[in-house]
Amino acid sequence: MSDETEPLSPSDKRRRGLGRILIAVYAVLALAALGRSVFQIATKFDQAPLAYLLSALAAVVYVVVTVALLVHSPRWSAVAWVALVFELLGVLVVGTLSLIDPALFPHDTVWSVYGRGYLFIPLVLPILGIIWLARTNRRVN
Repeated sequence: MSDETEPLSPSDKRRRGLGRILIAVYAVLALAALGRSVFQIATKFDQAPLAYLLSALAAVVYVVVTVALLVHSPRWSAVAWVALVFELLGVLVVGTLSLIDPALFPHDTVWSVYGRGYLFIPLVLPILGIIWLARTNRRVN
């Protein structure tokens, strides 16, 4: 048995480096959104139930995307695609509604104003995730 390994192709290197960064950012965002939403639901749910439930939903989506990007299988790739598209639509819909009718969200959600409270990362991240999935050929067959 040889200790030598084949050199990584440029696409393998890109997949590992950028993929790991993407997964790490999703994991951090999942923890932040989950912690925030649990605290808000536990301490002041009556003030803005819709906003806090949407933040909890966003946190669950981030956890699902993190796992789906980690596991390399056709089923998890399909889950990743669905979760990323759902996340992007959520950010766009909630972001737009929060601008059009701020009374709908008396307190910010993770996706309010396109993720302004999280430096717009919730808007950019699903786009990067979709691009990464497409470029690494993790398509649904």
